[in-house]
Amino acid sequence: MIRANRIECWAVAGLPEFGPGSDLARLGGAALAAGGGLLPWDVVVVTSKVVSKAEGLATRLSEVSPSPAALEVAELTGQDPRLVQVVLEESRMVVRSGPGLLVTETHHGLICANAGVDRSNVSGGEVVLRLPRDPDGSAASLRSAWLGLASGGPLGVVVSDTFGRPFREGSVNVAIGVAGLPALADHRGQLDQSGYLLHASTIGSADEIAGIAELVMGKLDGLPLAVVRGLRWEGLETGAAALQRAGERDVFRSGSVPVGEVS
Repeated sequence: MIRANRIECWAVAGLPEFGPGSDLARLGGAALAAGGGLLPWDVVVVTSKVVSKAEGLATRLSEVSPSPAALEVAELTGQDPRLVQVVLEESRMVVRSGPGLLVTETHHGLICANAGVDRSNVSGGEVVLRLPRDPDGSAASLRSAWLGLASGGPLGVVVSDTFGRPFREGSVNVAIGVAGLPALADHRGQLDQSGYLLHASTIGSADEIAGIAELVMGKLDGLPLAVVRGLRWEGLETGAAALQRAGERDVFRSGSVPVGEVS
């Protein structure tokens, strides 16, 4: 469970442009230290884009050869066949496709447009970024590197990305990697103020933290780190997988097609 009476949040300044092999832990730690360091119970939110850049997950579209399946999907969606090829490589399931639309389930189990493959703010769109291979692992590694800045913690790290939602307009920041804190607050089995036993109340706390951070990082401002202060938590550290709804409970995924069966 995660609770707060008052929250502070700010973006971290002083970070350089990141590329393959950039030491995100060291450079991010230096910027955090220059900004006053961290306190126990802080949560650092890091965009998946800067993690992917540092982990060398950029792909030049000029080096991509579309498969027959990618060409077919591109014909349907109107997208660049090379981009579609990268998306299919990052996906295990095509959830929805149509003109201008390609929603897939990634190998992580995430449901998102274009498997989270991003063209914005990357070499004019001719280079695309894939999502981190192990976002929870990336979050855990950064947490270990920054733990000393918070006097040994507790310290949370959230790797965030921007997702659309099937029944709502507008994109929001969500947590795709979590370390050091519970991703989900489960209130089932507890009594509310009127004495009613809660049966289905779970809160995506890590997603809420990611959303708070996006307000200060911005989409266009080039600020990939933020600190959220004022939280307290207890419970198991389950990673971001706890936020993913199982396929049999997800009506949005009905009719999905495995990538290998796209034809």
